[in-house]
Amino acid sequence: MSSENSELRKVGLKVTLPRVKIFNILESAEEEHHLSAEDVYKKLLEQGDDVGLATVYRVLTQFEAAGLVLRHNFEGGHAVFEMAGDDHHDHMVCSQTGEVIEFVDEVIEERQKKIAEEHGFELVDHSLILYVKPRKTD
Repeated sequence: MSSENSELRKVGLKVTLPRVKIFNILESAEEEHHLSAEDVYKKLLEQGDDVGLATVYRVLTQFEAAGLVLRHNFEGGHAVFEMAGDDHHDHMVCSQTGEVIEFVDEVIEERQKKIAEEHGFELVDHSLILYVKPRKTD
């Protein structure tokens, strides 16, 4: 049994061809792994797969509900999806190009926990998005 089949079954989703194809696209999107529904749809078309855009949206929503993917709504853009993983990371979004850069900073992570504790809370989850633009060079 392939890994995507077991992943889909593990979260209670029936294994269907569209789900498997969309799962594979998301899983193999290494460099650009923040994909919109339209990006996934275009990749399916490039592969010669006949999966409608409405099906892509429906499957991505099912994947999100099942915890397989994370949806991000970065400012000024549409929703993008990435595979949910165990490794936490934060994002920077270029305000000029829309490029999404992932980063991890242990100092920021520790500071956020400390701030929550100082206010009498335990940090259970967070999302940090930095909106950036290229620096001007003289």
